[in-house]
Amino acid sequence: MKQQITQLSVIVRDYDEAIEFYTKVMKFDLIEDTKRSEDKRWVVVSPAGGTGCTILLAKAKNEEQLARVGNQTGSRVFVFLHTDDFWRDYKHLSENNVQFKGEPREEEFGTVVVFSDLYGNLWDLIQAK
Repeated sequence: MKQQITQLSVIVRDYDEAIEFYTKVMKFDLIEDTKRSEDKRWVVVSPAGGTGCTILLAKAKNEEQLARVGNQTGSRVFVFLHTDDFWRDYKHLSENNVQFKGEPREEEFGTVVVFSDLYGNLWDLIQAK
């Protein structure tokens, strides 16, 4: 049996502001932006050059979903973003006013720092050893 996770969703307040953040600040590729109805779009982004899991930017449609924007995992790190050049990406995120939760640190597995996305979801930026 072979399985893989191909996509996960991040609840967002607004499609366009989310696209702006993920494509400009995170430097992700916009894979798809298809209008599904008057107020629903299918918006998919992926790390530049990535061949793995993509992210569906899902606009909150009610108060319950709006309450989850930015805290989908109870303040735990939500996504682990691996990079081939930690300091390049750290510098780019810093220059784009991304909020870091501490300083970069060396761990047994590599260099890592926790940061917040546009909405407050926590991410690890990691360059493995």
